[in-house]
Amino acid sequence: MKRLLLLAPVLFLIAACGRSEYSTNDKNVVGQEITYSTGEVTMNGYISQNENNFAKRPGVLVVHEWWGHDAHARQAADELAKLGYVALAVDMYGEGKQADHPDDAMKFSNNVMSNFDTAKARFNAALETLKNRGNVDSTQIGAIGYCFGGSVILAMANSGSDLDGVAAFHAGLQLPVMPQESLTSRILILNGADDPFVTEEQVANLSGAYEELGADYQYINYDGAQHAYTNPAADSLGQKFDLPLAYNAKADSLSWEKMKSFFEETFASNKQDS
Repeated sequence: MKRLLLLAPVLFLIAACGRSEYSTNDKNVVGQEITYSTGEVTMNGYISQNENNFAKRPGVLVVHEWWGHDAHARQAADELAKLGYVALAVDMYGEGKQADHPDDAMKFSNNVMSNFDTAKARFNAALETLKNRGNVDSTQIGAIGYCFGGSVILAMANSGSDLDGVAAFHAGLQLPVMPQESLTSRILILNGADDPFVTEEQVANLSGAYEELGADYQYINYDGAQHAYTNPAADSLGQKFDLPLAYNAKADSLSWEKMKSFFEETFASNKQDS
């Protein structure tokens, strides 16, 4: 059943998101760097899991902001591992490349999203890496993404990627691939109502496409939340580069809780159907 909550604007201008340092404080959750490849490009990822959980469990991909694979994505992977998932923070740029300035971030992100075949190959390499883990139930896979990463996972779901559900945080909606008949994923979009990088037209276009397909989607806006609202570093990065970014602890918490229930429902439903 599709739902559009607090309909408001959204945008794919792969908008600037903040970076910050994190570490897990759960002694049972262990993260490790891994590499995987597509063609001649090596990807530097990070996989996190609860080492005391020996059962097969769902896997969740985490796609980074436009700055590249960094601590923010790794923190999200650790938090997902605390929930019982195996989480892989992916590298969409290759070689663990990161941007220190918005100009570089825009260049890196545009290079990926302007060539969807490249983006899909890199995403699928991470997807297969996660599915092939011995403790992952390959029939139960989801993805989350932030800003640029949110746009990535929506485009992948729209194109029919084998994902049970995707949850996009402050994502852009001007996507390289709009919803197609092959779409099977449940969709959850979690944006800020005060995000200046968002347009009503883009929301209407995407939601209309989901409606036409009868897709299972939700669009939620958080009052008072601006772009990059999940990242504690957004305020300082916004000031440094004169960008309209702001962390919002309430929206961050509410959106994470919504994501948790979304995946619980998604994976439970998938098990019943299988």
